Amino acid sequence: MNRKAAAPRDAEDLAMHRGTGRMEGLVEPVLFGHRLKVILLFLVVSIFFAVQMLKLKPDASFQNMIPASHAYIANYLKFENELRPLGNVVRIAVENTRGDIYDPAYLETLRKITDEVFYIPGVDRGNLKSLWTANVMWYEVTEEGMTAGHIIPEGLGGSPEKLEQVKTNVVRSGRIGSLVANDHRSAIIMAPLLESDPQTGEKLDYGQLSERIETLIRQKYETGHIKIHITGFAKVVGDLIHGARAITLFFAITFALACALLYAYSRCLRSTAITILCCSLAVIWQMGIVSLLGFGLNPYSILVPFLTFAIGVSHAVQNINTMASEVHNGRSKMEAAKATFRLLFIPGTVALLCDVVGFSTLLVIDIGVIRELGIGASVGVFVIILTKMFLLPVLMSYVGVSPACLRKQERKARSRHRVARALSRVTEPRIARAVAVLALVILGTAWHFSRDLKIGDLDPGAPELRSTSRYNQDNAFTVSHYSTSPDVFVVMVTTKPGECGSYPVAAAVERLQWEMENLDGVESSASLFTGMKKMIAGSNGGNLKWAAITRDRYISNAAHKSLPSELYNNDCSMVPVMLFLSDHKAETLSRVVRAAERFAAEHDSEDARFVLAGGNAGIEAATNIVIKQAEVQMLLLVYGIVALLVWWEFKSWRVTLAVMLPLYVTSVLCEAIMAQLGLGVKVATLPVIALGVGIGVDYGIYIYNRLEHFLERGYTLGNAYFETLKTTGTAIAVTGVMLALGVMTWVFSDIKFQADMGLLLAFMFLWNMIGAIVMLPALVAILMPRAAPRRKVSEAASKAARGFQLSE
Repeated sequence: MNRKAAAPRDAEDLAMHRGTGRMEGLVEPVLFGHRLKVILLFLVVSIFFAVQMLKLKPDASFQNMIPASHAYIANYLKFENELRPLGNVVRIAVENTRGDIYDPAYLETLRKITDEVFYIPGVDRGNLKSLWTANVMWYEVTEEGMTAGHIIPEGLGGSPEKLEQVKTNVVRSGRIGSLVANDHRSAIIMAPLLESDPQTGEKLDYGQLSERIETLIRQKYETGHIKIHITGFAKVVGDLIHGARAITLFFAITFALACALLYAYSRCLRSTAITILCCSLAVIWQMGIVSLLGFGLNPYSILVPFLTFAIGVSHAVQNINTMASEVHNGRSKMEAAKATFRLLFIPGTVALLCDVVGFSTLLVIDIGVIRELGIGASVGVFVIILTKMFLLPVLMSYVGVSPACLRKQERKARSRHRVARALSRVTEPRIARAVAVLALVILGTAWHFSRDLKIGDLDPGAPELRSTSRYNQDNAFTVSHYSTSPDVFVVMVTTKPGECGSYPVAAAVERLQWEMENLDGVESSASLFTGMKKMIAGSNGGNLKWAAITRDRYISNAAHKSLPSELYNNDCSMVPVMLFLSDHKAETLSRVVRAAERFAAEHDSEDARFVLAGGNAGIEAATNIVIKQAEVQMLLLVYGIVALLVWWEFKSWRVTLAVMLPLYVTSVLCEAIMAQLGLGVKVATLPVIALGVGIGVDYGIYIYNRLEHFLERGYTLGNAYFETLKTTGTAIAVTGVMLALGVMTWVFSDIKFQADMGLLLAFMFLWNMIGAIVMLPALVAILMPRAAPRRKVSEAASKAARGFQLSE
């Protein structure tokens, strides 16, 4: 084919997209007229962003993982100092595997560990609790009145009498089941955490904190007869950060897979090298910009560089495919690079803008880590537009394609394309209708199973980690050996200052505790009045008939003063009611929230208002509520805005429907798979749908853009789709496989939510690819039966073609 014969091909493409075509017309002369300057500019910017990238550090904070603006969280933060011992707490259970805790060597080890924890930066030392700390005491009623003391007496030594005294003190303290295991073989050190390191003033580094706990506690003190079990939010995040460090291995595997697939597809070493270079630069730019924005790398956003690289490579496949085709048709390296730029600028830019939109919808979710993931992914796709659309064509104008690539292109041209010819039959009316019916059956079946999808965690322990992880084993030990669950839901009862111990408040709290303790999923409860009743009984000879709330203010005040200050706030205007739950599964939290809200609505008064919610379970309940509300909003936004962009490019609601329907089918299928695999919609899985839709729409845009091109040239729909499959279709198939393989490496991560995201994204990428290749043309045949043959190219296209020929 001579150059003039090939010229109208890009001209027609530009004519169909006049607005974007004018932009392309402005950019192309600058881009290819100053190639060395463009390369130098990209080099300087890349060096700058590489320096910024090196400043990135692991970053995860408690407040960044929760919906900060939700009413529950606002209530929690209002009383954060009082509720800190019930929220962000590390529990260290020290187990004696050879006996009980009443052993001199064990108690000495427990003391040393308590001291070690006390000096770890970030620990709220005033609220640290252990059998050795002064804020844990025993109380007893004697003939002389109330007596109290520390659980570990001074001058403990190792005498049997002293050890027996410790055992008696433990029983008198009422700490069995909370600080001491039910079987007396282990004891817990509770270490509430501050959000900022008091020594540096900076946000607490959970990765460093976890390492210190592992080094100073577990590695130092765990022996043959002493076993350490560590639980708490900070330890979960620390383990996630530690596991995320292995992500470099997965990135290396993805990098190698991308290189291998690109070379196998193109048979061109130079094109593969240039493409990988541009995609690597996109990753460097993305991470550099994220650093400049003040973000760090948390266990969620650390996956974004994977996506940036994979998306860049998948789009660059189209460049290699088009460049090879143009050179094979007789154009020089410069001419072929310009033609590639013209042909891909419009569909590629619109497709990547759809990706940006899909990712940016994550910003509606008021959870810091998800917003950072959305911003990072949007930035990554935006820089791909620059490196893939502008830098890659310029570099390819220098290197061109290899003879081996041209020989492969020649073999493709002589091939009979049996697969493409068979697939092109989906445009036949009878087969198209059959495909549509099959799609409806799949959609209906998927929708049926997706109804079982739940919001929140569906597994005990830390679902972000695998069930065999050390953390989940430690959590299982704590749950099985202690009565007070680590999953604490707190209802804050507010009243007038100084009135937190009054009878109206006591009566309301006691009624709340009674109702909640009879709720499935609540194991026990505790409040200021739980301790007051014991103190009142103790003041009356230990008679259990007196273990009740009282209207006598003098009696209640006397009992009140003897109780720890953590059971009420400084001005006595708030009493926390602690509900210890059997687990933090989605159904349990929903049941507790409904019951607590119903109780508050029925019993709120001037004397006592019931405010939700604190504790780690209360915070997780708020997170589930935000995710449930944001899920529908996010889906409407991502589908609505992406549909508008598709309509803006093709100016047809039928085309928009044909492109969007396969994406919707895939989304519902993904939800069905999540429901059957026991995966809830939560912080880790909610972004998957937005990511899948944003990237999946690329396939449909590239497919229909090339299909429209052949229709405009007068091809029938079947022939037009056959030609589309021979060119763009092959690249789309390679793209889908490449993206799927790129994220499938996450399946081997020690972090379960990364493995879940990898599995779900791989499924969505592959099914979106199948939908674009099979379902989209069938829908075009049904919705646009007169789509072919089209009229001749418009006058604008003819003018553009003549202008192109003159420029040549």
